[in-house]
Amino acid sequence: MKTILTNKHISIETRKRALQCYIEPVLMYGCEAWIISKQIQNKLEATEMWFLRRMLRIPWTAKKTNERVLNEANKRRSLVRTIRKRQATFLGHVMRRGKQDHLVTTGKFEGKRSREDNGWTGHMAWTRKSVRYTGRRQR
Repeated sequence: MKTILTNKHISIETRKRALQCYIEPVLMYGCEAWIISKQIQNKLEATEMWFLRRMLRIPWTAKKTNERVLNEANKRRSLVRTIRKRQATFLGHVMRRGKQDHLVTTGKFEGKRSREDNGWTGHMAWTRKSVRYTGRRQR
């Protein structure tokens, strides 16, 4: 795969499509259940930039900003945005399930008070708060 992504005889558009088709799905496998902290987000963005720099044959010692590399590649950062979109879609599927499935997935059971929710549902709280009403009927 390295030979394809760094080959000068293949257009940059074709190499970007190869990156999108073959590498990004492997990077994002199971991303719907990830808890993305700021540290993980930075690592994902660095990985995306690393691939672009390799494709454009820009050494890591070159004094080029990430914005300049993105402009050269005519690309926007999309990996983290795609992951967040997939997580929101998955959350929608979870919220539309039956009541019993929803209870099992979210882990909200009756009983004594437990610790603070630091799991997936706590992480996805931003989605429920930030999603606007779309006019769809709730099931």
